Amino acid sequence: MSAAIVGWAHTPFGKQDAETIESLIVRVTTDALVDAGITADQVDEIVLGHFNAGFSAQDFTASLVLQADPALRFKPATRVENACATGSAAVQQGVRTIKAGAAKIVLVVGVEQMTTTPGPEIGKNLLKASYLPEEGGTQGGFAGVFGGIAAAYFQRHGDQSDALAMIAAKNHKNGVDNPYAQMRKDLGFAFCREESEKNPYVAGPLKRTDCSLVSDGAAALVLADEETALTMRRAVGFRGTAHVQDFLPVSKRDILRFEGATRAWQQALAQAGVTLDDLSFVETHDCFTIAELLEYEAMGLTKEGDGARAIKEGWTQKDGKLPVNVSGGLKAKGHPIGATGVSMHVLSAMQLVGEAPEGMQLKDARLGGIFNMGGSAVANYVSVLERIK
Repeated sequence: MSAAIVGWAHTPFGKQDAETIESLIVRVTTDALVDAGITADQVDEIVLGHFNAGFSAQDFTASLVLQADPALRFKPATRVENACATGSAAVQQGVRTIKAGAAKIVLVVGVEQMTTTPGPEIGKNLLKASYLPEEGGTQGGFAGVFGGIAAAYFQRHGDQSDALAMIAAKNHKNGVDNPYAQMRKDLGFAFCREESEKNPYVAGPLKRTDCSLVSDGAAALVLADEETALTMRRAVGFRGTAHVQDFLPVSKRDILRFEGATRAWQQALAQAGVTLDDLSFVETHDCFTIAELLEYEAMGLTKEGDGARAIKEGWTQKDGKLPVNVSGGLKAKGHPIGATGVSMHVLSAMQLVGEAPEGMQLKDARLGGIFNMGGSAVANYVSVLERIK
């Protein structure tokens, strides 16, 4: 029994001072049920993606979904976490529940509120997604981890500063058309390429424009089994899914190869019975621009060490052969950790049913690929989506 997305909701991402974890959850839960055309009593199970790690004083948040409607009381509700891939962990948990025949309708919610946390604490919380015995003292927090990855990549494959700036510029340009994005400003290549007072180096060769945004926000999906989904007004099916977990310590891996990501892509594409060339677009995890570059190689778009070719030759632009991060990605959209993977699925589903915002909608989008990553390619999730109604 396969699963499909039949409804969704998405808040704007950014600094949401008037919101709380609870209000964000309630908002998207209510809106997603309305969008799917169902009532709360029809939900069989709830999965909440919420990283937390100190961002919210309120932990144990699964039951906050019940605040949206009394009819959700007594439904099974579970919170899942897998670092920055928490949202996709929640989505795939819901998909597996439906495939197992344990539910017909699953509500999936992803949420995070990060901006109320003081700056030094943000870095400390994010570094919890690394292997603390070896990486806990990294200067610059998680940006320092990826700054080290970028420096090592430059040493092995040459200076890729131009390519990273082109990725940043692409995603910021795409983000202009995304009403949910935190930063809707076309910064341009020159600004992203040059160090300046407004774009200083943050860690290693990474500048501020190479780093995704600390953000607040939430997104939600209603999943249904295929039989139920085909009775709904529109449905987007999962052609393939994969989850590959790798070693946590960077020291136990060749960090420039993102092997877990490669395996996840291979498994999901094989399950879907398609190749990368068949995809209409990809939403990928650009927590840092070096991550998107490495993910070009991991997904098989280029050979190892040649990821820059994909951006320099325009392949991943909105009008390229494989548009990547038409939403603006984490770079422009923002990265409220628990919400990110759910957001990727929402925006991909919107593309596939022709409901993406004006300027963001691709023509004749038929198959979408999603890659959501936790840590430094530790938790690797891929989904291949296709409209089935």
